[in-house]
Amino acid sequence: MSIERINPGARMSAAVVHDGTVYLAGQVAEGAGVEEQSRAALALVDDLLAQVGSDRSKLLSVTVYLADMADFAGMNSVWETWIDTANPPARATVEAKLATPDYLVEFSVIAAI
Repeated sequence: MSIERINPGARMSAAVVHDGTVYLAGQVAEGAGVEEQSRAALALVDDLLAQVGSDRSKLLSVTVYLADMADFAGMNSVWETWIDTANPPARATVEAKLATPDYLVEFSVIAAI
């Protein structure tokens, strides 16, 4: 079985494809608040999925990391406009310290191709 690494770097790849499944690195983005960061990070998810011939209708699992669970409703307001409601993935949302205090949300995605 082959493994394809998308945009590999010294520490990680932006995505890894194996056996009809794509695993995305956690996606974060800059922005003034959790809604703006969520929109921008989910646009990055769309871009990576498109690079490998997938899309949000093929999401299998998403883990959402919030720096502060108080931002849950704000993140969900963006999520609910982005998600393919006919094909929702399994999802977990947890509070976690992110790479820098500037990041409020991170999305970790697994999808079928």
